[in-house]
Amino acid sequence: MTTKQRSDLTNQREVLAASKKDIDTIHNYLKKENSTIYADIWKIGVNLSLRIGDLLKIKFSDLNITDRTLILQEEKTGKSKTIRLNNPAIEVINARRSKYPNDVYLFQVHSNRASNKPISRVAVSVKFKECGDVLRIKGINTHSMRKSRGKAMFDDGVAVETIAKVLNHSNTSTTLRYLGITKEQVLQTYDDYEL
Repeated sequence: MTTKQRSDLTNQREVLAASKKDIDTIHNYLKKENSTIYADIWKIGVNLSLRIGDLLKIKFSDLNITDRTLILQEEKTGKSKTIRLNNPAIEVINARRSKYPNDVYLFQVHSNRASNKPISRVAVSVKFKECGDVLRIKGINTHSMRKSRGKAMFDDGVAVETIAKVLNHSNTSTTLRYLGITKEQVLQTYDDYEL
């Protein structure tokens, strides 16, 4: 494989954060063009900033709507995480519970072949990539939900330390790299803030 081919492959895999406007555009597209499950996954994903593996394994029994909390153990890190369920998340949860009162999983498949199982990350990945392609929003995939929330918080002035805690990063340098804050952007601040 040549250097150019490797570079092209890396660029194809790059996960980008969606802007606030694009977050809504993606949700609306998924809601209109697909089953509501994909739109609901996107909406919950951008509001809870979970990795896709953790998101798809949420059971209704894990959710405490009264206290507005979800407590889970992250698959990747093994860390325990408590999440406050905000209003958009609660709306999706309540709608899904009302529509599918016998489901075990928040995002459960309703086919004979996979009863009582969550939807697969592959199925979600395919729909999200298709959505990004159709809408011409580069780099949209299952990780974009998490990254988009972090970037939206950063753009609104939330402290990097707080974002790191929300994303369960062990340090802020990981969060800065994750959000795409480059060395050049940091250096540019020396020119922008001449006191």
